[in-house]
Amino acid sequence: MKKGLISVLSSVISILIGLIFGLLLLLAVNPAQAFPKFGEMLVAGFSSSAKFAKVLYQAAPLIMTGLSVAFAFKTGLFNIGASGQYTVGAFCALACGIIFQMPWWVCLLASIVAGAIWGFFPGLFKSLFNVNEVITSIMFNWIGMMLVNLLCMNLKNAAGKNVMLPTAWVSSPIKDRTAALSYANPKAMIPKMGLDKLLDSNFMNISIFIAIIVAVIMWVILNRTTFGYELKACGFNKNASIYAGINAKRNIVLSMVIAGALAGLGGGIYYLAGTAEYTIQKLLLPMGFNGISVALLATSNPIGTIFSALFISYIQVGGESLQPVFAKEMIDIIIAVIIYLSAFALLTKTVISRFVHLDKSNVNAEPALTVSPKTDEKPTLKESEGEKA
Repeated sequence: MKKGLISVLSSVISILIGLIFGLLLLLAVNPAQAFPKFGEMLVAGFSSSAKFAKVLYQAAPLIMTGLSVAFAFKTGLFNIGASGQYTVGAFCALACGIIFQMPWWVCLLASIVAGAIWGFFPGLFKSLFNVNEVITSIMFNWIGMMLVNLLCMNLKNAAGKNVMLPTAWVSSPIKDRTAALSYANPKAMIPKMGLDKLLDSNFMNISIFIAIIVAVIMWVILNRTTFGYELKACGFNKNASIYAGINAKRNIVLSMVIAGALAGLGGGIYYLAGTAEYTIQKLLLPMGFNGISVALLATSNPIGTIFSALFISYIQVGGESLQPVFAKEMIDIIIAVIIYLSAFALLTKTVISRFVHLDKSNVNAEPALTVSPKTDEKPTLKESEGEKA
């Protein structure tokens, strides 16, 4: 059995266990409606073109944050700072679109640069001072969120007006969110290319294709380039990599910079769709942390993150069908269990591998066939050293 098939099987097992737990939870709360609503949840994502479009819309940033975590995993690092990188990237994309009236592709580039900068610091501290990247990433999550909140509330243009929160642009009388791109700068919105009409949904644009292309590029970098080989080598064994002449410190920094750039792009993709406005936050955005579950479920495979992100998004959209019979928190619990179990995907993979790759070295062993140096003699059976009396 191939290694890739084992990885897929381990992820599928984790998903099935999570879904079974969700069904049992529904049965405990409302036995009469458990099976019908559970069935609706499983098919809701395909029940209409609009809901399918929403699945793709939510999957695009999930792919990016999943790639961010997976890329760092591949290089031996744990990028738990994807949430902060995602938030900073989203802000810079919106700022370029609303304040500087830039086109969408420039805004996406700004989100990439912002996320890369926010990933640079944990990587720098790790490489120079051996500070655990988990600690610095968590700290920069909160710093990023608070900084973005501060800038959103106080950033003004040359005329002294708050251009991020003008009263005429917000959809709420309370100025707690950024301006709607459809009014402030339509050219900053990611093009829909007619996909919104095809699927009859404003959620649909080309962002899902951007995310898929980036995932393929990351797979090529990690598996088909010398640079990717060096990054993975540092992740497997840093000391051996240094002995082989690889600049481990540089690769640690570059790994976190790339991971941050991917998460920042996810923030730009989500908010430049024009269907969401950044709201002043009191808690860290969950998209970055959901990326951890996507990466674990995909066993850190860049191509696998596409499918795991689609699954997480599909379940989220399907969970809406549980209401009003079940509370909205019910789907959150089900998703949380699946996310929790996704952390065991690697463990499940190891267990499956042990069952598949059994040691058969001493089973039905046969003597080796050797040929005598003399060409006129027939092949003879040579006893192994262990069989000699």
